[in-house]
Amino acid sequence: MSPQRRLLIAVLLALALPRFAAAQVANDFFQQNCSTCHTIGGGRLVGPDLKDAVQQKDREWLEHFIQDPEAVLNSGDPYALQLKKDANGIVMPKMPGVTPQMAEELLNMIEVQSKLPKSSLAGVTVSEQPFTANDVLTGREIFLGKHKLSQGGPPCVSCHTLGSIGGLGGGRLGPDLTLVYKRLGGRKSLGAWLTAPATPTMQSVFRNHSLQSAEILPLLAVFEDSSQQSQPANANSQIKFSLAGIAGALLGLAFMGWVWRGRIRTVRRALVSGAQRGAA
Repeated sequence: MSPQRRLLIAVLLALALPRFAAAQVANDFFQQNCSTCHTIGGGRLVGPDLKDAVQQKDREWLEHFIQDPEAVLNSGDPYALQLKKDANGIVMPKMPGVTPQMAEELLNMIEVQSKLPKSSLAGVTVSEQPFTANDVLTGREIFLGKHKLSQGGPPCVSCHTLGSIGGLGGGRLGPDLTLVYKRLGGRKSLGAWLTAPATPTMQSVFRNHSLQSAEILPLLAVFEDSSQQSQPANANSQIKFSLAGIAGALLGLAFMGWVWRGRIRTVRRALVSGAQRGAA
């Protein structure tokens, strides 16, 4: 190979590598933050399929929306309002790290992926076979933590309520999940969300403890079952929890009173005994 040809190849690589690196960063960002609600060529999830999105809306609008969706919605933009309506009222969050440059790179990546016969970001495949009663039972055990997650993640009940589990309902750190199956649009959308949770809290918890498909399907089963029952965890659960706390506090106080009374009797008995010995 001639020196001139080697020089040409080196120059082309020097020009191509930054673009390749930027595309990979955008691809990784999409998988971690966007694939929960969007596919590229895989159909609608919570949000629209982004295949050919750059041809459907001008880039300036898209870049602005990607950086701050709520601001565009608050401006009364009719296209953004329609997107919200189509998503059952779910608003796309403002993602940390979406700079103007990142927004541009995401659109470049979407444009390239849209031209492929099969995008690598077409989304996960979720079984469409009807769930069985055993699937629901397994999902319930996973939710409650009776069946430990294989990657060591915490059970759902530690942060979330579910109307169909009864009792105290569950934790209050996260939202009630009774109707999440309906709210997110069914099996495929919720399955994608569980595969790559997009909220900051869920990301921090499950980044190194991802749910496996053998765990996601039973969870989908229990969420579908809960949505069909349509019994959200309500104030009754909070009342039960509060009453249980009050009862526990009263029992604790009663126990401490019993211990203290016994201590007083012991001290008094020693004083009386000492006084009697002195008198003798």
